[in-house]
Order: sequence, then structure tokens, then C-alpha cells
Amino acid sequence: MAPPALAEHAAGVSTSTWTSAVWATEQFRAELCAFLTAAVGIPERVEVVALRPWSALWRVTAGGRTSYAKQNCPGQAHEARLMARLARVAPDRVVPVLAADPDRDLLLTADLGPTVHDRGGAADPATWARIAADAADLQRRLVGAVDDLRLSVLAPADATTYVADAVGRLAALAPDDPRRLAPEVAVLLEALLPTVERWSDRVEDLDLPLTLLHNDLHAENVVLAPDGGLRFFDFGDALVGDPLAGLYVPLAMARESLGLPPDDPALWRIADAALEVWSDLAAPADLRAALPAALQLGRLARVESWRRCVATMTPDERREFGSAPAVRLASLLDPPPLGTP
Repeated sequence: MAPPALAEHAAGVSTSTWTSAVWATEQFRAELCAFLTAAVGIPERVEVVALRPWSALWRVTAGGRTSYAKQNCPGQAHEARLMARLARVAPDRVVPVLAADPDRDLLLTADLGPTVHDRGGAADPATWARIAADAADLQRRLVGAVDDLRLSVLAPADATTYVADAVGRLAALAPDDPRRLAPEVAVLLEALLPTVERWSDRVEDLDLPLTLLHNDLHAENVVLAPDGGLRFFDFGDALVGDPLAGLYVPLAMARESLGLPPDDPALWRIADAALEVWSDLAAPADLRAALPAALQLGRLARVESWRRCVATMTPDERREFGSAPAVRLASLLDPPPLGTP
């Protein structure tokens, strides 16, 4: 049975009473230390790296080695289960998992050193291309196993309904609710629905299989392993969707890091590195033509992960972060981060 301080993360338990304040309690700290001791021995130090409304991260020192422990809010409490699965299916694509408790979403992973960002890799287009290609390879390996991942599914065919429902729900909130979608933005998004349907049709025509979307893939969530390979981590925002939609975050972040305009050929080289993985299922020209539409649909994955996070935030936390789903939804009105080929 899950200990009381962590029971909210057990399957089927209501999230209505959970708050991030649990991570600051002595009861939780005792449970965390018990989890760590069982995995790596009695910890010499447990340092808070980040306490946020959606997740908590600790740096753990035990036996002279460093590792990282993590737990997510209930809406994102799939990461321990997912990482345990990925460590079995693709150990060369994720950081090593030292311990995972899926029922409580407690995860312990090895410290592989500085992130790609901290190593300066975010300034290198070739590194971004490698990130995109390796992430697509991970997606390809998981084709056919998405049901086993037990993640939220956001298929292209669901996009128009998802947008319409989100607009209606967020626009109907009280004027003083920080989650509210501004009425004028709601009108614009409602007018955009036929375009969303066209994006959906364009992506569906490729008939690519649904697979894992990391949904927060950038240079700060990738490390370089001792063998020279890239390893991904921080899958709290993950869900299942169209594989090309998974390029939204890395391409947007690459463009920002490199200071490139959307039509820069370097961005297309990054995209092409990922598209190559799917080129046996669809013609490269068709993949390229559909990518801008897929990237727009990729914005919905960000809406969904923020929706899951905001659901259990306190009023104070919502005042700071509650607008995130509406802001991401409104970004559908922006052009894709990549220009047309």
C-alpha cells in the first residue's frame, strides 16, 4: 500500500486534495529516503534541485555517487512507469534508471554529467539534428507499443474537437480566473477551426503510426553519455501522438537558440534528420510538405501537458502559472516555427 504522503499518486485516487506542499513535509522526506535507501543505500545528502507545482527534483549522494530523484504532480504521474519501460526497450536512448516505483511515480536516475545545453551544444545545428534524429529513432522503436505506455493520446483526428473543447472550457471561466482565455482570442480560435481541420487532414494523409512524444525535448533535457550517445530524460510532459508533432519543441527551441529565421535551411536540415526515420513509410517530399501542419498540431501537446499540471495547482500557483494552457492554445494563431519547404 502506498504511504499516506504519497497515496495521491496511486492509481484511481482523486487528485482533488493533492498539492505540491506535500514535498516539503517531513513525512514525504522520510518516504523518499526509504525509497532511496532501498535503491542505492543510505543517502549521505539529499538536496532540493527544484520544487515546482508540477514536479520535484532532488540531487542524491550515496556511496560516493550522484543520482537524481523525481516525482511529478498527479496529472503527470506516469514518468516512473514510462522510464522503466523505456529503459527496457531502448536503454541507449534514455538516462539509466536506478529505481522506479510506478505506483507512487518515484524515479531515480543516474547522473551522467552536464546537459547538452551546459556543454554548449545548443549553439550547434548539428547537435540539434542529432537530437531530432535520435528522438525519432526512439519513437520508431515504440511503434506498436503505445497502448503499453498508458499515456494520454492526442491523435491528429482529435485536433479540431480538442481545440473547440479547450476554447469553450477556458473562455467560460470567470473573468478573474487566471486560466481564462480572453474572449477576443476565443473568437479568433473559433474562426481557426476549419484551418485546424485542414492541418489534421494533411497530417492524417501521411498515415504515420502514433507513438511517443517527449513533448519537452530540448538541449537541457539531453545528456551525453560516456559512450558518446545522447540520452533523454524528463518525460513528465509525454503523451502519444503523431510522430512529426514531436518536432515542435526541438525545432522551436533550436530556432531560438540558434537565432534563425523560420525559413533558414539549417532548420530544415534538423527536421530532415528526423524525417529520414519515417521515409520508408511516406515519401520525403510528402513528409516535408505536411511538417508545418504537424508542428501546429504539436502545440496542442503543450496545451495538454499544461492542463494536467494546472489541474492540481493551488490558487497562488495558478496566479503564476494558470494562464499557460490558454497561452499555448492561443499560439495556434502564430505561424509554425519552420517555414514551408
